[in-house]
Amino acid sequence: MSTLEKVAALTLGALLAGPAAAQQGPWAPARQSPDLGVPATAGQIAARDMSIPPDGSGLPSGSGTAKSGARVYAAKCAACHGKDGQGSPNDRLVGGRGTLKDARPVRTVGSYWPYATTLFDYIRRAMPYPLPHSLSDEEAYSLTAYLLYLNGIIKQDAKINARTLPRVVMPNRDNFIRAYPPSR
Repeated sequence: MSTLEKVAALTLGALLAGPAAAQQGPWAPARQSPDLGVPATAGQIAARDMSIPPDGSGLPSGSGTAKSGARVYAAKCAACHGKDGQGSPNDRLVGGRGTLKDARPVRTVGSYWPYATTLFDYIRRAMPYPLPHSLSDEEAYSLTAYLLYLNGIIKQDAKINARTLPRVVMPNRDNFIRAYPPSR
C-alpha cells in the first residue's frame, strides 16, 4: 500500500470513527478542544446579547402603542395566534385570568407572565415564528403594548418604551419565585 493510500485509509477511518479518531496520528495538532467553529468576536456576541431582565436594563430605544400594535399583529401574528390573540392554531395570548388553579389552566400573557419586559424580550427574540429577529424594536414595543392592552393591563393609548415598560405590573407577578431579586 502506498503512502497516499495509507493516508486516505486513515482519513476515511477517522471520518467514519468520529472526531476522537481524527486526533490520532503524527499529523494531528495538539488541541484541548473539539475544534468546533471559531471563537466569536466581541461584536458578534454583542449582536446576540439581547436579554432583557425584569428591571428593563438593556431595553432599546423606540416605543409603541396598542393602536400601532394592532396593525403589526394583524400582519404578522394573527395567522398563528388568531384574531385578537384568541389562539389557533398556536397558543392563546389573551384571557385566562383566574384559571391557574384549575385542572386545565389557561396560561396567557394576562394570566401567567410575571413581567412585561419578559414579553417584550420574547417577542423581539423569537417572533414571528418563521422569522425570529425580524421585528424592529418599534414593532416589538407595539406588539407588547397591543397584547398588554388586550389583556386589560394597560390603556389603549398608553405609550410603551424603555422607561414605561418596566413599570407595568403584570397580574400574576407576585406568584413567581424571582430569579432577579430586587437590589438592596
